[in-house]
Amino acid sequence: MEDLANQILVVADWLTLHVTVWLLVGTGLFLTITSRAVQLRHFPSMIRAVTGSRQGAKGGISSFQAFTISLAARVGVGNVFGVAAALLMGGPGAIFWMWIVALVGMATAFFEATLAQVFKVRVADGSFRGGPAYYISLGMKNKALATVFAIITVVTCAFVITSVQSNAIAGTVLSALGDAGDDPALWGLSQAQLIIAALLFVFSAMVIFGGIRTVAHVTEWMAPIMATIYVIMVAIIVVMNIDQFGTVLAQIIRGAAAPAPIVGGLGGGIFAALINGTKRGLFSNEAGQGTAPNAAATATVSHPVTQGLIQSLGVFIDTIVVCTATAFVILIAGPEVWGAQGANPANLTSLAVAHELGAWTIMPMAILIFVLAYSSIIAAYVYSETNMTFVSNTKWAVWSVRVVSVFSVVLGALASLDLVWNTVDIAMAVMTVTNLVALLSLSKWGRGALRDYERQLREKVAEPVFSGVDNPLLPTDVPTDSWRG
Repeated sequence: MEDLANQILVVADWLTLHVTVWLLVGTGLFLTITSRAVQLRHFPSMIRAVTGSRQGAKGGISSFQAFTISLAARVGVGNVFGVAAALLMGGPGAIFWMWIVALVGMATAFFEATLAQVFKVRVADGSFRGGPAYYISLGMKNKALATVFAIITVVTCAFVITSVQSNAIAGTVLSALGDAGDDPALWGLSQAQLIIAALLFVFSAMVIFGGIRTVAHVTEWMAPIMATIYVIMVAIIVVMNIDQFGTVLAQIIRGAAAPAPIVGGLGGGIFAALINGTKRGLFSNEAGQGTAPNAAATATVSHPVTQGLIQSLGVFIDTIVVCTATAFVILIAGPEVWGAQGANPANLTSLAVAHELGAWTIMPMAILIFVLAYSSIIAAYVYSETNMTFVSNTKWAVWSVRVVSVFSVVLGALASLDLVWNTVDIAMAVMTVTNLVALLSLSKWGRGALRDYERQLREKVAEPVFSGVDNPLLPTDVPTDSWRG
């Protein structure tokens, strides 16, 4: 198993360094330039869009609910384990590259969410479906590529990503329990492992079997509350050690271009920082990956750009706020924590928090990570079901995704961490490349929608309304009835 994990890691690193990083950053820069830095110019609009997004669903899924579904996927173990892994393998400089991925990724997230809204389709219950598969099929008029992307997404979200999140839960809870429950019970698995797997099965099945609307109602309160609690906890640690802020910031900036590790006990060197910062940044904020647009498309909004701005803000919250806070906590804790025997991505953040606030935080952190990862699990299910309905909208197809998602949750709790993490890197690389090609091809649609939105703002329209028919700012009419009034 270890040899397989190492082989997969070699492939994942090659894809990241030679393909993903260049296309990801290049696409983000292109979209930033062609949109005149929409993520900077419209940052205040993002805040206003989120604060006013709870209404207007008209029986469907509100813009805020769609935002929290994607936020639930973004703010998860990538912010806790992913940052820890990036630091251990890439050193402090990896955080700098996570920032770069996020800043250009905000433009990417804006465009993919806007396109998802433009090309969304209405389903029988009155709600909407959309995402890369839909805008590849309708916008690029390439049904074959769209189907391939949808199938990859179903497998990645229903199996790989759910496994990663449940693996994180199991590792955290087992670490918090220590020697308790170590007695072997079945097939070499401990009692604690089996109990955790059983609990994950029950909690996941209760929500996933209820469908997308149930997920929307759960994530609407779960994701913001848990993210806020975590940010408050790490913010307290940062404030307590504010005198080290400049030192930590210098470590991050110097490490981004350092030829060799600059902090003892952590990885580093420019290539290690670049690779691990990019991989973990992508996994955390999902910008360009093509998953978040599936949630963005479900929202009922008056203009596609509104949801584009909201999703762009999600990238900022995820990486610039949450991931940075995690990195500061770990770096502040010092080598006695990250260099300790047994320190690994699964427990490093919890150990760092306990070092600063006391051992009493071990169990609360375990519960927090449980909820964060759990919310990501159910969000990943939404992505997989959305893409499965594109491939086949039959009842058996939808339920097969639900069953596989729940099964993967249980399997992930018992699997090898390295194998699962390295597998998700390859899966996301393939999804990302396909999605970015589509974004570049359809960027004129996103720019047209943005110009339409800005035109209405200049005309003092309180709430811009989008029309997909006879709109001179679009390449042609939108090929669905979602924006025909």
